[in-house]
Amino acid sequence: MTTSSGLVLPSWQEVALGIVTALWGGTFLVLHIAMQHCGPMLFVGVRFALGGLCVALIAGRRMLDISQREIRSGALIGIALACGYILQSAGLRDIASSRSAFITALYIPLVPVLQWIFLRKAPHLMSWVGIGLAFAGLVVLAGPAALSLSFGLGDLLTFLAATCIATEIILISLFARGVDSFRITVAQLLAGSLFSFALMIVTGEGVPSFSWIWLSCAAALGGLSALVQLVMNWAQKSVSPTRAAVIYAGEPVWGGLVGWLAGDALGKSTLLGAALIVGGVLVSELRPAWLVKGQQSLTKND
Repeated sequence: MTTSSGLVLPSWQEVALGIVTALWGGTFLVLHIAMQHCGPMLFVGVRFALGGLCVALIAGRRMLDISQREIRSGALIGIALACGYILQSAGLRDIASSRSAFITALYIPLVPVLQWIFLRKAPHLMSWVGIGLAFAGLVVLAGPAALSLSFGLGDLLTFLAATCIATEIILISLFARGVDSFRITVAQLLAGSLFSFALMIVTGEGVPSFSWIWLSCAAALGGLSALVQLVMNWAQKSVSPTRAAVIYAGEPVWGGLVGWLAGDALGKSTLLGAALIVGGVLVSELRPAWLVKGQQSLTKND
């Protein structure tokens, strides 16, 4: 539905993506605590395994009808998802969190480019504008230190993580239609879990001593992973990758809000960055009448 001002009201799918983004934005503290007691690959493996089992239990007997397509598609998405988490965690060992956030945010401009290349679907002009505003907001949030021109191993690993995140968003849109959202979510999470455990063997990551701290964190984030992936698989059946990426860009805004509620101060740069990101989400929903008419006229001429 479009208002008289040209603003396209969000669909239920977009609202759902906004809700899970808000929930995801409050998980940084939990992840930070977990990384003090557990390696990234084991944590991702346990977290995804618990999330996959949770969705499988909810799906029940419908899991018996899982198809080869759902297994293959889910495995590809799950590996991309696991690689994104692991590479970002590994990169954080060498670079500051602000720089990591900035480089990871490169997935936002990467998504529309990949959408154009692989899905043969050019993003709407206002989506490009929204992406620009959202990315600018993330740059402001990252701060001047994140814009250093030096490029080391941590930067490379984090950029590869951003590429994996963008790839995951594209793959979900590519494979989400025509499959059962529950079954493909289970395939994603379990494939990502197995891949993470296999990487432990390859890299030699050790198994930490048992601790209820990291296990509780893995269980909590595993349940959230189940919810997030399930909603993404359902919502991106109709929401384009580019529009989804703009919605996901709001993650640090919600993370900052959680921090503020916990007692952290919000500086001027934080408020400006948040405003730019929110503005990007709103602008991406605009469809001015003059622009719509122009596109319709071009289509008729073609």
